[in-house]
Amino acid sequence: MMLKQRIAGVDEAGRGPLAGPVVAAACVLGPGFSPTGLTDSKKLSATQRDRLFDEIIAGCEAFAIAEATVAEIDSVNILHASMLAMRRAVLSLPTLPDVALIDGNRCPSLPVLAQAIVKGDLTEPAISAASVLAKVYRDRVMGYIDEVHPEYNFSKHKGYPTAAHISALAQHGVCSWHRRSFGPVTRVISGGS
Repeated sequence: MMLKQRIAGVDEAGRGPLAGPVVAAACVLGPGFSPTGLTDSKKLSATQRDRLFDEIIAGCEAFAIAEATVAEIDSVNILHASMLAMRRAVLSLPTLPDVALIDGNRCPSLPVLAQAIVKGDLTEPAISAASVLAKVYRDRVMGYIDEVHPEYNFSKHKGYPTAAHISALAQHGVCSWHRRSFGPVTRVISGGS
């Protein structure tokens, strides 16, 4: 008799923003657990994501959420920081999975079999679940940062380079949560526009 493989879906949130950590999640849904309406977190409303976040955490076999800091992003670049956060998430699971399905076209270095799947958050439920966990967690982190730095309105744009965020950067300068290696932030630091 073949044992069922433990499959973890892995995804990240926050590669594009100018501020805040990049967050990754690993999720093992387990047999028979499939939350209704699960898909790529970017295709869901905030209300739908919040509902699914709670449902996934309550019903999945295992999950872990990890991040790479702003300092790490600036030190190793956003791609490597994303890989680092994904590796941390998988290694933080209570038991290592047999296979890690990674959203995207490359895999972090892992001690388990890993497979990259482009648009996996649309086709693999475990990756979709990880996508929701990472996105909701990161959005909440940006909400906490907004309480400390309300002048940037992080809870609204989550650190992405919106016109309002660029304007706030120009007006208030850079805070400790901004990624100094990202062009728009670098330009503010160097006095450019």
